[in-house]
Amino acid sequence: MSNSHPTPDSNGLPSSPEPPADGSGADARTWSRRGWLGATAGSAVASTVAGVWPSQSSGAPMPAPMQEPNGLKGRINHSVVHWCFNPMTVEELAGHAVAMGIKSVELVAPENWPMLRKHGLTVAIASSHGFARGWNHRENWDFCREKIESAIHAAADFGCQRVITFSGMLDGIDPEEGRLNTIAGLKTVVGLAEQKGITLCLEVLNTRVAETMKGHPGYQADTAEWAIDVCDEVGSDHLKILYDIYHQQIMQGDVIARIHQFKDYIGHYHTAGVPGRRELDDLQEINYPAVMRAIVETGYEGFVGHEFIPTWEDPVAALRHAVGICDV
Repeated sequence: MSNSHPTPDSNGLPSSPEPPADGSGADARTWSRRGWLGATAGSAVASTVAGVWPSQSSGAPMPAPMQEPNGLKGRINHSVVHWCFNPMTVEELAGHAVAMGIKSVELVAPENWPMLRKHGLTVAIASSHGFARGWNHRENWDFCREKIESAIHAAADFGCQRVITFSGMLDGIDPEEGRLNTIAGLKTVVGLAEQKGITLCLEVLNTRVAETMKGHPGYQADTAEWAIDVCDEVGSDHLKILYDIYHQQIMQGDVIARIHQFKDYIGHYHTAGVPGRRELDDLQEINYPAVMRAIVETGYEGFVGHEFIPTWEDPVAALRHAVGICDV
């Protein structure tokens, strides 16, 4: 790993980053573009905000930015998912998060939460039962219920407002039976979530990519519509969807329009670059500044969790770059 680092600007973002090595074989011009993006994202966005961005949905202006102490605009509440940055420890990641204005480290075990609080961080969303064993198989209900109820109690005690949940894998079950099981299973725990002020977030995952942790062939909740139908059937404001922008781009695309369409159902967001679940750089296809502006336009006040798998030589620089790209 290189010992050289970009020179930070007043926002704590790199002003002249060296091109990170990701093994892609890109030439110097590609790295130059990436470096330019990392260095200029903050200033380019700031110059645009000197006026206002028109709303894509209503023609109303964007709300005025709140200047955070770290120089970020405050419209996006940044969080980071720890598993992507292994073998970095949770505490090491927490230190980097604080330095770049990230407010949360999410989906980590509760034993880490007091340490996060000491760093001035929160937990945007708590983990529970995982995606492999979900509500769509009744034989998993006791397992899911135990994990969810434990997570709800821990989250309520700590002040975390969201707990993740999953449909589970089909594994040969009739899809309609799996759908009905998911609805019935979630109804057994949503009352506790309501009582404790916790929102359960049903994650939508892609089933097209057959690479470990980049796609989940056989997972049942692979479209936003499927997950939203479950939310409607359960009938509680304390069940929403986790809209993972990476997975949704792969499965259905039309991300900005669907963010506006489904805004009342979205309880949490995740980011990553497509293809490859990589950094939010210019080697991937999603226009993240535009997506973040759409999120702001909906009035969303929750967190956006960065869940990409770093390929750059310096994963901390990759995370800092993602914060800068999404600071709209």
